[in-house]
Amino acid sequence: MQIPSTMSAMVLEEPGRPLIQKWLPVPRPSPQQVLVKVIACGVCRTDLHIADGDLDKPKLPLIPGHEIVGRVAGVGEEVAGLKEGDPVGIPWLGFTCGQCKYCLRGQENLCEQAGFTGYTLDGGFAQYAVAHHRFCLPLSDSQASPQGSPLLCAGLIGYRSYRMIPGHARAIGLYGFGAAAHILIQVAKFNKQSIFAFTRDGDEQAQSFAVKLGAAWAGDSSRMAPEKMDASIIFAPVGNLIPKALEGVDRGGTVVCGGIHMSDIPTFPYRLLWEERIVRSVANLTRNDGLEFLKLAGKIPIRTEIRQFTLQQANEALDRLRKGDIQGAAVLVMD
Repeated sequence: MQIPSTMSAMVLEEPGRPLIQKWLPVPRPSPQQVLVKVIACGVCRTDLHIADGDLDKPKLPLIPGHEIVGRVAGVGEEVAGLKEGDPVGIPWLGFTCGQCKYCLRGQENLCEQAGFTGYTLDGGFAQYAVAHHRFCLPLSDSQASPQGSPLLCAGLIGYRSYRMIPGHARAIGLYGFGAAAHILIQVAKFNKQSIFAFTRDGDEQAQSFAVKLGAAWAGDSSRMAPEKMDASIIFAPVGNLIPKALEGVDRGGTVVCGGIHMSDIPTFPYRLLWEERIVRSVANLTRNDGLEFLKLAGKIPIRTEIRQFTLQQANEALDRLRKGDIQGAAVLVMD
C-alpha cells in the first residue's frame, strides 16, 4: 500500500471553537503500533462533549474521533497478528497499563493509566491514524465500511450498558433515541425484549424512527411508559432523567447511565430508590466487550442508519448532532 507523506485532518486547537482542517505528516507507527488508513469515522456525542469543553482534559491540539474503521497500512516491528490490508476498528479505549489493580482483576476500562482515542490520543478525523496493536479490534469486511463505524462506540457502549441490566429483564426503557439506542434496539429485539423509547419533548421524528425499528412504545421523556419497566438505560446527557427513570422502573429495577458526561442530578425522594432499585454508570469499555459485541453484531445482523459527511464537513456534523438533527449516526467518510 502506497502511503503519502501528508494527510488531511480536522484538528481541535481550543475547546469551544470549530475544528480546523490541516495538512499534517502521516504518523509513523511505533514498534507496537499499526498505521491504519481510515475508511470512515463516526461522530459520537463524546466528540461533541470534547469539542464543547464539557470534558476538560483533552490532549491539545487534538485529532478527535474514536469510531474508526479502516485497513492496516503499516505495522511496527513488534506487532504480531496483524498485517497490511487487515480490516480493523479502533475504539475509545486506546491503551491500558496491564499492571494496575483494575487491569489485573479484569476491569481494564477503569485503568488508572488508560489512553483514550480522540481524547488523550489522536483519533480518526483524519485520513490515517496510529493505534496500539492490542487495542485494534478485528472486523469483517462488511463491518469495515461507513455503516460499521457506529459499532465502535455507539454499539460498544450501548452493549456494555445492556450487559449491566438483569438477565430477566423483558421490558427496557431507552432515554435518548440516537446512535446507541438505534443499535441497541436491534439487540433487544434479537433477544425478544420490548423497548420503550423516550425522546426529547416533541421529537416526533425520533419517535417514529423508534417505532419503525420495533419499539413497543415511543414518547416524550416527560411522559411515563404504559407499563413499568424492568430496566432503563439513559443515553441522553440529562441528569434530571435519573429520577424519571427510577419512577418508571419496577421493584428491583436497574437504571444504567450510559454516557461519559451528564448534567447535574437533582435531588429526589428516597421512595424512588427504595424497593431495591439500582442506579449505576458505565465507564469506557473493555476489549472483551468489543470482541463479543462485534461477533453478535454480525450474527443478528445489525444494520446502522447513518448520515454521511466528508472529513471537511466535521464541524457541520458536530453542529447537527448538537441540535439533535441526526437520525441514527453521523459518519465522516474519507476521500
